[in-house]
Amino acid sequence: MKRITVLGSTGSIGRSTLDVISRNSADFRAVALAAGRNMDLLEAQIREFRPEIVAVADETMAAELGRRVNSVRILYGPEGSMRVAAYESSDFVVSAIVGSAGLLPTLAAIRAGKDIGLANKEALVMAGSIVMEEAKQNNVRIIPVDSEHSAVYQCLEGRKKDEISRIVLTASGGPFVNKARHELEKITAEDALKHPNWSMGRKISIDSATLMNKGLEVIEACWLFDLSPDQVDVLIHPQSIVHSMVEFRDRTFLAQMSMPDMRAPIAYALSWPERLDASIQGLELDRIGTLTFKKPDHDSFPCLSFAYDAIRTGGTAPAALNAANEIAVHAFLYKRIGFNDIPEIINKTIRDYTAKSHPSLEDLLAADRLARETAESYIKEISQ
Repeated sequence: MKRITVLGSTGSIGRSTLDVISRNSADFRAVALAAGRNMDLLEAQIREFRPEIVAVADETMAAELGRRVNSVRILYGPEGSMRVAAYESSDFVVSAIVGSAGLLPTLAAIRAGKDIGLANKEALVMAGSIVMEEAKQNNVRIIPVDSEHSAVYQCLEGRKKDEISRIVLTASGGPFVNKARHELEKITAEDALKHPNWSMGRKISIDSATLMNKGLEVIEACWLFDLSPDQVDVLIHPQSIVHSMVEFRDRTFLAQMSMPDMRAPIAYALSWPERLDASIQGLELDRIGTLTFKKPDHDSFPCLSFAYDAIRTGGTAPAALNAANEIAVHAFLYKRIGFNDIPEIINKTIRDYTAKSHPSLEDLLAADRLARETAESYIKEISQ
């Protein structure tokens, strides 16, 4: 039986991971959970899965959780999440904490020698060189959980790197895929959270609507598969059936397809190198009928271009990009800025930023802090 740690257990990916575990209880057991502030859901997860150790956001929450359940060891704060990530009795860690908060726990798990199911793309966006080098030194396998990168991973199994011409990440385009920039001025957070195909958390849903999610995935793909930005393309594919494609040097393609359900890549990561029944709806192409593809509109959705610029610049630039985006998305969700202000805030933050080459982890964390402060200053200007 494989013993699983779930970082971000109360989020969308965390809940889906625990669903896969519950459906395959003979193969997997959830032994460690880390969550944020959804106390009621975490309590329910503890009662159902009976983990050995959990972590919550702060000491107050830990005390409250301790009053509710007494069958589990409870840690708290960033240090608690890192200790849960490195829990010695776990075999595999699903890294599903949203945003930059997932970087240090992911590194802690890697340094403890745990294989990783990576759903926290920000770990690679912020610190790709460090994460991949640590994984190599600790003989850790990173299996992507994002549907697009899982698709590429599956298509590349058994292939040599020099056979690859390029990869194509597909994007649904979010709820505003056919809108021009001027049509996005009055978009509300409620509008942006209505993703047409996927059930995702609030932050990732907004990133999908701006195409920043796809930009972050481009950066992630460069690190995961050791590719240059020129070898990673994006196509809008509204049906979300083809999750990604690989073009080989003989100009033939392999594509991975399924219905849009995150339980499929999660099940693949948990069970690799085997496959198990993910309990998702089967794919019936005759009923779907048509699959369409088109190039993204960089003018209306410039965040994708920002991401390409950041990975080409390298160093601390992707970390600054990610931080500016997190601050801007948070401000939009809390109605401090408009939808089109998100790329404007990001652009202003990174426009005059000087990236540091060959950064240490401390350099990357410093870049993250500086970009957050800069983005917040621009938000205050807009909201005054």
